[in-house]
Amino acid sequence: MRTDLSIKEDILDELEWQPSIDETQIGVVVKDGIVTLTGTVDSYVKKREAEKAVKSVVGVKAVAEEIEVQYGSSSHKSDTEIATAAVNALKWNISVPSNKIDVKVEDGWVYLSGEVMWDFEKNAAKKAVENLPSVKYVVNNITLKNTVEAEDIKNKIKKAFERSADIDSKGITVKTEGHNVKLTGKVHSLKEKDDARRTAYYAPGVWSVDNELEVEY
Repeated sequence: MRTDLSIKEDILDELEWQPSIDETQIGVVVKDGIVTLTGTVDSYVKKREAEKAVKSVVGVKAVAEEIEVQYGSSSHKSDTEIATAAVNALKWNISVPSNKIDVKVEDGWVYLSGEVMWDFEKNAAKKAVENLPSVKYVVNNITLKNTVEAEDIKNKIKKAFERSADIDSKGITVKTEGHNVKLTGKVHSLKEKDDARRTAYYAPGVWSVDNELEVEY
């Protein structure tokens, strides 16, 4: 069992290692393997990358992410400008079906809605707008509509786990009920748990993933 102090030291080293993150802007508190991140950054990307870096550290059980995004007045864009940029970004992304996504922006928060066939299209829409200047957060309310059978979903997820070098498929059980997936079992890190969830989401026909995997170091 790793101590909270050793986990915190590794987190600070990992944040320092990331070229896109200024570790002096981020506060780190570790208690019983649960990490709380605080501070202020100037882009949504840095907020996301900080959380990703922490999850890669061995011993981290969970992350409470309380980092705020604040833009300088000179670089801040209005909601109208953000909305225009988001519409254009979706338009030029070949993975996003044209005229299927609606965009709403309030106080820098981007809300996506609409209906697509595949989960990768839903994820592509979010990725297309989350890195735009002045975006604070993206709420992805896009829904899925397709006719993939539950057993096909289960088999595709299992094969994806077996192909992955970062996921130990032997410790994971996949259950499907309609378009909803439940993952149970044990993994070796919080990152592996997130990787398993993300891989399951990429399977055609998946609408939601209930990730009940336990981290066992």
